[in-house]
This record gives sequence, C-alpha cells and structure tokens, in this order.
Amino acid sequence: MFSDFLKNLSILKKFLFINLIFFTIIGLFTFIYLKNVQPNLIKKKSSNHIEVINNTIDNLKRLNVKFVEEDIRKFLFSTRFLFQNLDRVIFFDNKLNLIGDTDTLDLDPRSFSKRLDTVELEVLSEEETKNITETKNIEIGDKNIISLNDVLLNYASSKNYGLPFTFTEVEFNKFKLTTIKNVMQNGQNIGYLAITENANDVKAAIDERKTFIIRTAIAVGIVILIFSFVLNRYFLKPIKNLVSYTKNIKNKDTKKTSIDSLKLRNDELGLLSNSLDDMTFELQKRISHAENFSTDLVHEIRNPLASLKSASEILHDTNDVDQRIKLIDILSHDVQRIERLITDYSQMLKDEVALSKEKIKKLDIEPIIKSVVDDFNNIYKLKRGIKISYLNDGKSKYFINGIENRIEQIIANLLDNAISFSEDNKEVIVKVSKLNDNRILINVTDEGEGFKEKDTSKIFKRFYSNRPDKFGQHSGLGLNIVKNLADLHNATIRASNRQDKKGASMEIIFPKV
Repeated sequence: MFSDFLKNLSILKKFLFINLIFFTIIGLFTFIYLKNVQPNLIKKKSSNHIEVINNTIDNLKRLNVKFVEEDIRKFLFSTRFLFQNLDRVIFFDNKLNLIGDTDTLDLDPRSFSKRLDTVELEVLSEEETKNITETKNIEIGDKNIISLNDVLLNYASSKNYGLPFTFTEVEFNKFKLTTIKNVMQNGQNIGYLAITENANDVKAAIDERKTFIIRTAIAVGIVILIFSFVLNRYFLKPIKNLVSYTKNIKNKDTKKTSIDSLKLRNDELGLLSNSLDDMTFELQKRISHAENFSTDLVHEIRNPLASLKSASEILHDTNDVDQRIKLIDILSHDVQRIERLITDYSQMLKDEVALSKEKIKKLDIEPIIKSVVDDFNNIYKLKRGIKISYLNDGKSKYFINGIENRIEQIIANLLDNAISFSEDNKEVIVKVSKLNDNRILINVTDEGEGFKEKDTSKIFKRFYSNRPDKFGQHSGLGLNIVKNLADLHNATIRASNRQDKKGASMEIIFPKV
C-alpha cells in the first residue's frame, strides 16, 4: 500500500514526503531525548545531595550533636563540611521548627572541607557566638508556591518517608533543586535535613540543547526547501518539458514544446535533450523516408499493373496466335518487373534494419575493394570479356571509418551499374587514392555511353532509370542504395562523364579518419 502510494507521487513530492517522515522520526527521538535530559541531570545532582546528607547525619551521630538550635548552630559554624557548590543547608527538628540554616551564618564557603568523615565539633568562644545572627523562619517561593514546611509535612505523611526526596522549584529566573531526608536516632525521628542548590546550569543546558535543535531544524528545513526549489527548477521542470516534447511528437500535436534551451546545457540533461532531439529527428526522417519510398513503390508498381490489366483484357479477346504470344511476353515482363521492384524494396528494408545494428569502425578499404574486384572478374571476364582493373596511387594504407559489408555493397553496386552500361570486352577501372587532406577517393570508370542527363544528381533518386532498351530490367534502386550508404558514412558521391574518353565516372570521397 505504501509503495503504491509512493509510486503515484511525483519526484518532488516523494522527496518532500520522505524528508517529512525522517523529520518526524528525528523530532520524536529529539522529544524523548529532551524529556530524559532534565531527569538525568537532576538525578546526578540529587545523588550528590544524598551523599552529603548521609555523611552529615553520620557526623551528627558520631559527634553526638543534639538536634536543637544551639548545638546545630555550633555544628554548622565550627565545622567546615559543606561543598562549595551547595547553596544552602537547612535543619528542622521533628516539629518542623527551623533550628539551623547556612544562610544565617557568616561563613566563607571556601572554608568548607570536602572530607566529611574527618569533621570534629568545635567549641565556640563567646565572641564567636555573638557573631552568629538570629535565624528566621524563611518560606520558599511566593504565595503560589508551597513552602518547604508544607513539603516536609507531605513528606512526613508519604510512603517515601525515611528515603531521600528531591524536588525542583522555579522561582523567577532561578531553578532550584532541593533534597530532604529525615534524621533517625535510636529508632526515633529527631528532625529533618534539607539541601538546596541553585540548578540554573541544568536549565541552561536544557535551553541550550533546545535552542540548538530548533536552529538545526530550521537550518535543515531551509536547506531542504532550497534543494527542492533547485531540484524542481533545474531538473524536474526540464524533465517535464522533455516528457511534453515526446508526448506532442507521439500525438502529432501541432503545438510544439521547444527544448532548444535544454540543448544548450552542458550537463547530463543537456546531453539527454540533444540525444532525444537527434533521435526524434532521425525517426522522423526514417518515417518520412519510408512514407516517400512506399509512395514511390506504389507509383512504380501501378504502371506494370496497368500494363498487365490491359494485356490480360486484350489477351482474353484476341484469337491471333502471334498477338497472344506478344501479350504473354508483355505479361511475363511486367510480372518480372513487379517481382524485381518488390525484391529490391524488401532488400532495402532489410538493409535499413541491419544498418541500425551495425557499428562503424576504422578499417583499411583497399583489401575490401580488391576482394569485390576479384569476385566480379571471375564472373564477367569469362561471361562477357569485361575486365575489371584495380589501381591505387601507391600509398600504403587507405583508412576510413565505415562498415565493411556496406563498403562491399557500395563497390558491388557501382561495378554492377558500370558493367550494365558497358559493352562486351571493355574495361572497368576502380582506383583508390589519398587526397592532400587525407580524405580517401574511390573512382569507378567505365567505357559505356556515359550520362545523357545534364543534371547527373537525378540518377541517385529512387526508381530512376534512363534505359529505354532495357526497360523493366532494372528497378532503379542500385544507385539510390549507394547514395544512402555514402550518406551513412558521411561521404560525398558524384557522377560525371569521363574527360579522356567516352564513358562514365563515379567518385566517392570519404572523410579523413
């Protein structure tokens, strides 16, 4: 269910939703952490209070100090047992009367000893006794806060009686921590001992952590918002444009989405946009090519079909034997022509598919040409006495970037075309040379009639054939295939008549490697 929910969200919403989940989890753990920080810090201070209380009670018992105001005052004044970090130590008798308070003594905290187990009661002189100020029954907090006496009353009647009890109170900007415990002697409660410490450092530590967490959360939130904006502005929005671009092409929508700005980018999206645009252009070109080719094929087939129809109608109505033989020859000729057109068209479609799978690589063109020339010599030298010669300009290697079997097809089609225009016992020459800029030139010349067309570029069009004496024997696709394969190799092809003698010349120039 959750995965299905995520699948239906956009990338930006997924990003924000996942971050929200992580934020919630981290916030929950942070809340639990802050809830446990204060009790842990208080527990640490409370443990110190309990240790001081226990040691103080042990010293009172060891020194046999009575729990009366006079003895407690002498004990506090004459012994230096409190730690410097304790703000106040208060003694109450069992009737909750205040009998001792460090706040009422003029004592220097630095005089207190940390070794409570070595305290000895000191007898005060009369002068020292006069310096002790009278104690007052001081209540803690304002009217909205219960007094320490009320806390002691609740403590005396609670189930925790006999155990140390710690509580906190907030007074204005102060955070106080107080620990109380009753004092037992001979099985009887003789009074209470309370230690109060200013624990503002606990509150400061908690506030500092809260502030840090809030600042961190705000900073992370701002970073996520900035990253979301950048993600949407520079990545997701361009991707949406690419999606719209492909949908418009798919639906043949007249409204076009421009991706020219994306193509100018130097990152991966720019590469993707250029690749997608090139692929779209290539597909559109192939679709247009296939549509035009099909249209031309239908047009070319229509003529022999019309001839077949006419001949068949006449054949049905004539009884003349010679006329019937002529009509049958026409029918046979037109059928062969249609068959040749379909066969060549099918071969071109196969070549188109094969071209999309084949890879161009660096190769030496000379061995390929020699192999094709040898094959044609074996066929036409004995059959028609036509000699096919191979020449070069004496260079060692003739490297091009190409597809080997397609180069063979180019040479074979050019030789087939040259031989078809040549008379018996003539010569066809294939010459390879390297131009000054390292481009490779292939020149195929024959000794035929040459070209009658002033514009020789039309001979490379599909189904074009200017052979009245051999009408129907050629589909007119051979040179068109050569032209398409030359374009595939970024080569240029040119047809002209020979200058030295009668005949035709075909030149293909391949770009340098």
